[in-house]
Amino acid sequence: MAARTGKEYLERLAASRPTVHIQGETVTGGIQDHPAFRNVVRTYAELFDLQHSDEHKDVLTYTSPTSGEPVGTSFLTPKTPEDLVKRRKAVKVWADHSNGMLGRTGDYMNSSLMALASAADWFAQANPAFGENIRRYYEKVREEDLLCTHTLIPPQVNRSVAGTQQAGGKLAARIVKEDDNGVVIHGARMLATIAPFADEMLVFPSTVLRGTPEDKPYSYAFAIPNDTPGLRYIAREPLDYDRPRHDHPLGSRFEESDCVVVFDNVHVPYERCFALGDAELCNGFYSQTSSVVHMTHQVVTRTTAKTEYILGLVSLLAEAIGIEQFQHVQEDIAEIITTLEMLRAFLRAAEADAEINEYGVLTPAFAPLNAARNLYPKLYQRFPQILRKLGASGLMATPTELDIEGPAAADIEAYLQSATLSGAERVKLFRLVWDTCISAFSSRQALYEYYFFGDPVRMAGAYVKSYDREPYKARVQAFLDRA
Repeated sequence: MAARTGKEYLERLAASRPTVHIQGETVTGGIQDHPAFRNVVRTYAELFDLQHSDEHKDVLTYTSPTSGEPVGTSFLTPKTPEDLVKRRKAVKVWADHSNGMLGRTGDYMNSSLMALASAADWFAQANPAFGENIRRYYEKVREEDLLCTHTLIPPQVNRSVAGTQQAGGKLAARIVKEDDNGVVIHGARMLATIAPFADEMLVFPSTVLRGTPEDKPYSYAFAIPNDTPGLRYIAREPLDYDRPRHDHPLGSRFEESDCVVVFDNVHVPYERCFALGDAELCNGFYSQTSSVVHMTHQVVTRTTAKTEYILGLVSLLAEAIGIEQFQHVQEDIAEIITTLEMLRAFLRAAEADAEINEYGVLTPAFAPLNAARNLYPKLYQRFPQILRKLGASGLMATPTELDIEGPAAADIEAYLQSATLSGAERVKLFRLVWDTCISAFSSRQALYEYYFFGDPVRMAGAYVKSYDREPYKARVQAFLDRA
């Protein structure tokens, strides 16, 4: 097989039977037509179609080393600087299509799988079969162009104890049985974005495991089909209200569902396991394989696209109502520009300082990417604030498409015009600003970015511990000694 089209993605989704609980309903098929998912599903289909467009196919695909068919660039194992640039450009094409609002496009987990498969020897140290399993699975996902999501953390029940200890260890997904054919998983995990319309669920390590016998049942990594028996999803309330795109321009296109994942004695075959019962292997899952680096490379590229969108939007807003000449407005716009150029610089530095890792993969420098992933969760929170401040009460004067086309049309044209736009044009722009900074969709985006890589406070602690400050301490000490 080769890179899929949108039609092929939709056909496969139509044949799947995931179990999804949403708003009191249990859905066991027909996800592609369900009101909560059909619009975003079609947006994902558009991403697959871009792989075949004359404009983007050369960037979005490359020739498979096994089949000779075009496959997604996000599976490309980078060996040269040109490979890294191509990977970034491919991510950017998809990110631009959603203004960076889609956080779980396939290239995110594909980047992880590429790095993990390249580091198959890391997994083989526990069991040679695990190394072969991850390599074979990566090739399957690449050749079938599967859409993968993942789930990482235990349910948030009692934050004062480890997830493995909550309710006596009976809540978090764990290995409860092992047989000749695999393992049985029971319990729950959070928080699988796009789970209802993905092809595969990757269940990867998250929190640091202590390596005690009690942690062994929680030490695993595996992948299963989205509709595996016993696997079910509890989806949050959808933020796509099935309204016209004019009224909800972002929510009606890019509403990615987030789900709690329940494993009800789910059987996982051994050939789909990459680690079992080995806490040390799980703790090094991301860092020792360079997986986190390539995932972060994708994320910083996406957030660059998102920041470009914010800059374009705030510029149109300022022009529309004639406020760009004010210095405090310029200060806010400058803040967005600074963030954008900083992200671009981080990407450029990461690629310029890339090195071949021990598995032969050209890997971006992690230091600039790590700085970006620690900064952006906080920086993004400012963008909705700026839009709200500049839009002010005008963000309350946002009639719907039906109003623009109905009896109020003349009043809207007369009283809701702006310095550069007609009444209808201004309302359309302000509906977009509203969906970026005020709506439920925008609030979910802010929360999502803030916790994308985990709790920012814990991330900061890990960042400090991992950063080599000894040369700087030594320099200051030497200065003191000369005093």
